Amino acid sequence: MKTTLTCLLAAGVLVLMRPAATAQKASHDLRIAFGSCNRHDLPQPLWDDIARDKPNVWIWLGDNIYGDSDDPAVLKAKYDAQLRQPDYRRLREQGTTVIGTWDDHDYGRNDGDKNYPFKAQNQQLALDFLQEPAGSPRRQQQGMYAAYEYKAGKKKIKVILLDDRYFQDPLTRDAQQVYHPNPTGDILGEAQWLWLQAQLQNSDADAHIIASGIQFLPQEHRFEKWANFPAARQRFLGLLAATRAKGVLLISGDRHIGEVSKVAVPSVPYPVYEVTSSGLTHPATHNTAEANQYRVGPLVNEKHYALFQFQPKGKRLFLTTSLRGDEGKVFYSEKIEVGK
Repeated sequence: MKTTLTCLLAAGVLVLMRPAATAQKASHDLRIAFGSCNRHDLPQPLWDDIARDKPNVWIWLGDNIYGDSDDPAVLKAKYDAQLRQPDYRRLREQGTTVIGTWDDHDYGRNDGDKNYPFKAQNQQLALDFLQEPAGSPRRQQQGMYAAYEYKAGKKKIKVILLDDRYFQDPLTRDAQQVYHPNPTGDILGEAQWLWLQAQLQNSDADAHIIASGIQFLPQEHRFEKWANFPAARQRFLGLLAATRAKGVLLISGDRHIGEVSKVAVPSVPYPVYEVTSSGLTHPATHNTAEANQYRVGPLVNEKHYALFQFQPKGKRLFLTTSLRGDEGKVFYSEKIEVGK
């Protein structure tokens, strides 16, 4: 699929304008689907369901393949296998715009951090898979972060993709495989923090989708999460308040489960939702009762993806968010007014 990228430089903020190619309904709604944890060598039963939803945009949230290799030839072969997957290919050919970031398994090493020596090499391979143009700023910078803008009627939705690997400080893990927090550790690196601040502070978007491979809000589980870096997590939440960004929605993957979390962030005048969608090919079916004080709705431990349906109505913008499975099954759905 060929797409056109337009680079806008305004107030020092670089935004990639990639049109959402799939034809939108007369109501000018915008459909954005997303998911993660996709083994290229396992059955992939969801792409036909995703295609039937006719998303304008598909967002890869990481673990897009299970590369886990320092060898670029191995990674390329796995990416090529995914590109050849018939139903995924049909999704792209029907006009859905594909964007994304990465997480550890496509980064190259399980739970990899900033010290991984092949990250620059593997960034280019990941961008090849996403068919990022040769002249894209993402080809020149350190890290996979990027921002894109789309329209729902007269409303503007900005998608901000973070890179939670390239600059992540190390963590330690005990014999029970429990991560110990790094109280002063960082996830994004200073250049990415300043970029994120500019993306929010200088934005005229009506909604902001911020994507990370690992979860932002949940704190109780023992796996990778922003809460393992409490100073970085607090900085992130403080940035939402300080920039007064409208309609922030968080999306994440990694966990092999799906769930919706909701928190009140001090000085943010609306509740902040996070939708985690993880397990396109191999969910954690054994995970039935994990604690998450912020969860609304069920814990989904079956194969699934997520769908955002934005619907403008006059000056208001509504969002229906849902976690969806094979053969049209809907595990959870909620309609909210964005920014309210």
